[in-house]
Amino acid sequence: MKKILFSIFALIFIVSGIFAQHSVVVQNKSGNDRKNEMVEVNFCSKKTGLLSKSFILIKENGEEIPYQLIANDKNEVKSFIFQANVKANSIATFTISEGTPAMVKAKTFGRFVPERKDDFAWENDFAAYRMYGPALAKENPSNGVDYWAKRTDELVVDEFYYGELKQGLSYHRDRGRGLDFYKVGNTLGCGGIAPYASDSLWVGKHFDSYKVLENGPLRTVFTLTYNAVKVGNEFYKQTITITTDAGSMLNKAEVTYSGKTQKMQLATGIFLHDGKGDLVSNLKSTHKSQTKSTLRIAYSEEAISEFKEPSGRNYVGVIVETTGNVQLKKSGKHAFLLSEYQVGKTFTYYFGGGWNKWKFTTDNDWLKALGEYSVKISNPLKVKLK
Repeated sequence: MKKILFSIFALIFIVSGIFAQHSVVVQNKSGNDRKNEMVEVNFCSKKTGLLSKSFILIKENGEEIPYQLIANDKNEVKSFIFQANVKANSIATFTISEGTPAMVKAKTFGRFVPERKDDFAWENDFAAYRMYGPALAKENPSNGVDYWAKRTDELVVDEFYYGELKQGLSYHRDRGRGLDFYKVGNTLGCGGIAPYASDSLWVGKHFDSYKVLENGPLRTVFTLTYNAVKVGNEFYKQTITITTDAGSMLNKAEVTYSGKTQKMQLATGIFLHDGKGDLVSNLKSTHKSQTKSTLRIAYSEEAISEFKEPSGRNYVGVIVETTGNVQLKKSGKHAFLLSEYQVGKTFTYYFGGGWNKWKFTTDNDWLKALGEYSVKISNPLKVKLK
């Protein structure tokens, strides 16, 4: 009996000691300060004891940091994420201690919206977006991305829909928290993707199904599936998994097409609307490289609401990190990056929108932020659990 009790007390001591022995070290090897950047800490087999009790994460100054647990496909916790500030070419250390974490204020959110023609809408503290579902097929079939400008860190998606559908308060008018002034139609919209083959851009239709994988408070992840994407005379199944993080100006998209193998490129791009805006890219026409390169396009334009009210400057950006050949192309009312693609593989890119009334005062602020985001992609923070 004494041996059993000793073993129990020893186990309690070991588990309690786990928190005093561990820390998270985040290293920034780039020349840019990294602010509110999401980092992910993976649990290795030797550190699973961290999950045996609740824990808190603490900065070097003693302040508690909000975090979110992340599960795998089997609904098993595999990691946790939090926002970190790390100076250029330096290291920041965060301590893990036993304790009950404070409630975390939600900064990301996404959901299927059947009450509004099957939209799938999502947001973070920068902006909100939506993509069109089956109920909109007869009116506006498109796999393009719609963008809602926000001027608050608060979540607004449910508020906007409720106001429009239940109170008659159109979200096409700014009431102090943002509005929908962006037009999509049958285009790529704000950073959509479509196959490019036979000198044609094959913009798709609505998504057929969805699956929410994570839903806040700091990261939201979901997958949309398109069952029949037409490319020439062939049809493909497309899945796109979108990740939005708190503090991130862009969304991450991971796209896969399955079907008959054929020569294909993928166009990640922007709807130019009236074409009077300013298009900027860090490649002139064609880029060829055997190593990974981060390429981007940005568009700035005057925003006009559905009520014909001037609504400031609207910004859109797309970034791809890829090898091989990439072309910058303008076709009709689109500008896009053309990347080589092999059917069955996963293609990753980043997209999003901004507004001069929230976080980006000028066009140059948007362009500078896109450049800094490119540095983040090329130089991810190094994270180590000790």
